[in-house]
Amino acid sequence: MTHAMLKGSNVPLEATTVRAVLRWTAGQDVPDVDASALLLGPDGRVRSDEDFVFYNQPRHPSGKVWRLGKKRIAEGLTDTIQTELSGVEAGVGRILLVASADGVAFDRVQALRILLYDASAADGEPLAHFDIKPETGAETALICGELYRRGDGWKFRALGEGYSNGLKGLATDFGISVDESEEPEGPGLLQPEVSQPSQPLPPEQPTVLPTQPAYGYPQPTSAAQPAYGYPHPAGQPSYGYPQAPAAAATAAQSGYGYPPPVTTLPNPDFRLPPQGPQFLGR
Repeated sequence: MTHAMLKGSNVPLEATTVRAVLRWTAGQDVPDVDASALLLGPDGRVRSDEDFVFYNQPRHPSGKVWRLGKKRIAEGLTDTIQTELSGVEAGVGRILLVASADGVAFDRVQALRILLYDASAADGEPLAHFDIKPETGAETALICGELYRRGDGWKFRALGEGYSNGLKGLATDFGISVDESEEPEGPGLLQPEVSQPSQPLPPEQPTVLPTQPAYGYPQPTSAAQPAYGYPHPAGQPSYGYPQAPAAAATAAQSGYGYPPPVTTLPNPDFRLPPQGPQFLGR
């Protein structure tokens, strides 16, 4: 017998493995709906980010809660979460069953329903179903219901509680770490960002100014070393070549290999020394 549930009602579960199916009617402008689950500890929060089962993390590390994925059936579209209740860790007291609409308000989702099945019965009737009606219509994420411990067994409670800030806001309320730089909805939620390795820049080549003489070629005018074989700037000796006119007038050094210019008048008192008999005229 299938229990048609009202908001806030609960039903005991005898099945050891249950399949929670979200179902809605497809149509033009109807958003896609995703099912997810949050495993909560005694404090009502997740123990770590691994306690969030959704499209980017479809299986809990314990292997006891997982997402089966979407199907198209005669009544519409479905997305499913399956839970092996008998194997859920003792530290988990509640499992929230959540629907999110990819950033679109649930007033555009038609005939949203959650159905619970005994997973061991292949084609059995649902154990319970709950028709979810958003309170404001602006909700972009809904807690459809919860599986919770009661003594040694489990129960299901119909909830229908909504969030206008989407799956990101809902997950944050229960202790999931969400990167603020990521979008609230969509496949990138909570997915670690992978950066492409950048190519290293080639090493910067230092600019080396010439400090040694360029043999056989003239130096720039600012060079401090002589350019062998070419005229020098004024004030420097030109080895083996006459100086430039400006340098010849002012050079203090002699031009090697050439007589120095006459710069003084001859001494009028200068006399040749006495000459020996070998130089006397014959």
